[in-house]
Amino acid sequence: MVVHTIGQRPTSDDRGEGSTRERILDIALDLFTNQGYDKTSLREIAERLGFSKAAIYYHFASKEEILMALHQRLHDFGRGALEKLGRAGGSPEVWAELLDRLTDEILEQRALFVLHERNQAAFESLHREGHEADHDDLQQRLRDALSDPAVSLNNRVRIAAAFGAIMGCLVFSADAFGDVPSGELGDALRSAINDLLLPSGASGSGSDMRARSMGGDS
Repeated sequence: MVVHTIGQRPTSDDRGEGSTRERILDIALDLFTNQGYDKTSLREIAERLGFSKAAIYYHFASKEEILMALHQRLHDFGRGALEKLGRAGGSPEVWAELLDRLTDEILEQRALFVLHERNQAAFESLHREGHEADHDDLQQRLRDALSDPAVSLNNRVRIAAAFGAIMGCLVFSADAFGDVPSGELGDALRSAINDLLLPSGASGSGSDMRARSMGGDS
């Protein structure tokens, strides 16, 4: 499956150096995902941009630095998402609303998750170079969100299972569902989350979960 990522972020030239840096990252994301990190050269990235390879070095010292910047996009997203979840409390209904929004946010970042799944060896190399502390922080935030003793065990297990459904479907198996349109995949996932969090609800459809989270009628 070919993943097209260009155009997902603003890249207008009037943003100057920041725009150029983001264009480099968007094109690298496209190339790393579709032909692999190891098989992509800085020269190819420069040619797609219409630059010389020397111009890439003005923004990034190496191909590894480009990969780290893409990885950081995902870390920034993950940190923000876990901060929101950490303030959720223990109500399954509140978690259903938050996980509904999280599903949308992850679907918007699908290309990044596919990139990670297809280039695991390259990212593991980044981790061996001392990147584990940031990962440990994200994992601790999740543990804190799920270990509140004021929340019943049944609800904590349901919340963890629903969160695991999102991670399993959109993160760890991102490429397996790569050909499924985001809207269709999101609806199916919301239905599964609804079944886990609100098993006694009147309906388990993803559209009904969306309607509840928006305060509307199904």
